[in-house]
Amino acid sequence: MSHTETLSVEVAEYIATITINRPPVNAQNNQFRDELVHVIDVLGDRTDVRAIILTGEGKAFSAGADLSERPTQEPGHYTTHNRRVRASFDCLLECPKPIIAALNGAAIGAGCVTALCCDIIVVSEKGFLQMTEVKVGLAGGVAHVRRHFGESDARMMIYTARRVYGPELLRMNVASACVAPEDLLDTARAIASDITRASPSAVRAAKKSFQMTEGVSIYDGYRFEQGQTRALSTSEDTAEAMAAFREKRSPVFKS
Repeated sequence: MSHTETLSVEVAEYIATITINRPPVNAQNNQFRDELVHVIDVLGDRTDVRAIILTGEGKAFSAGADLSERPTQEPGHYTTHNRRVRASFDCLLECPKPIIAALNGAAIGAGCVTALCCDIIVVSEKGFLQMTEVKVGLAGGVAHVRRHFGESDARMMIYTARRVYGPELLRMNVASACVAPEDLLDTARAIASDITRASPSAVRAAKKSFQMTEGVSIYDGYRFEQGQTRALSTSEDTAEAMAAFREKRSPVFKS
């Protein structure tokens, strides 16, 4: 993987840990967006990675967009900017590997959406999500917020720009765990470790099912999932998983 200035990446035991490292608050500029897309695309293809953790350095996960790089009214500038921003979110949604957001602190605006584009959210008791767009005369993030929050809570969050801290995120079923700050990465790694022990091809198929069945009827969604299962039935991973189950041992997956 080529050098990145806004992210640090470590890979160990099939788990990649990406740390956003752009002091002081991990604001997202164009360099960050381009580097995130590159890193996620590379890790998505690497066979030595089966799960990804995304967290932030310091006290913030990501305090949102770097406003010094807001687009101008020059023709084409906003269109190019919006495409770049979407790509930095879409790469997380489209990555074939599960991504765990470990919210160590503030996740505001674009940082909030980045977290919401991950598959699983674990949060420190000091971490929070916040959408501040209405305070600065902007709009955005509603679609992503609505995927995770109930309708009333989503609207409250967007309209008021309130911070929603870890304990409330857990109560609202937005986060899967809320833990002490010192336990955050260990909690994320424990979830990632469980993922790495599952069939890699089955996990990829499961994420594909989440991607493809969102917003479709249960009839069409389940038909798609059955097609995934049929395709997996002849794979080496499934053969190994079945053999390990019969032989009462841990499976050893090659892919």
